[in-house]
Amino acid sequence: MSTPLSTASASPLSTPPTAAELEAREAELTLRHFTHDDAWVLGTLLVELARERRAPVAIDIRRGPQQLFHYALPGSTADNDAWIDRKRRVAERYGASSFLVGTRFREKGTTFEESSRLDPDRYAAHGGAVPITVEGAGVIGTVTVSGLPQAEDHAMVVEALEKLKALSAE
Repeated sequence: MSTPLSTASASPLSTPPTAAELEAREAELTLRHFTHDDAWVLGTLLVELARERRAPVAIDIRRGPQQLFHYALPGSTADNDAWIDRKRRVAERYGASSFLVGTRFREKGTTFEESSRLDPDRYAAHGGAVPITVEGAGVIGTVTVSGLPQAEDHAMVVEALEKLKALSAE
């Protein structure tokens, strides 16, 4: 059974997932395909989750450089769009979620900002951007949420990808 990272809480009492746990979970999120229609389904799943939770988030889905879906819920701001861009760049550059990249640096006893040599105004290894990986093709895009604490942004994306994968299996 998979690690329940989709229900990860940002509670101060919870233990953050390890890089190994995040890597294993991401490997399970590989999709059979990802079309423009899939982007719509994934985006609407995220909007529904955010509305249920009254989460003031912005959502972005890209396939390569093309933006296929973007939605900003009430309470989100243009700052969330800037965070989306910074987190997305990390996921694109490393081929791993922005949360996993930040966790890898922390496990090495440093931070992304201190050790990556990348401009922190352009890159942020904070949770919320997850690569969209397709069987036989690899990473083809990203899905990003911004507006909650990083573990919650990440968990919302993982939960929606799990639902999309389940729908695709039907």
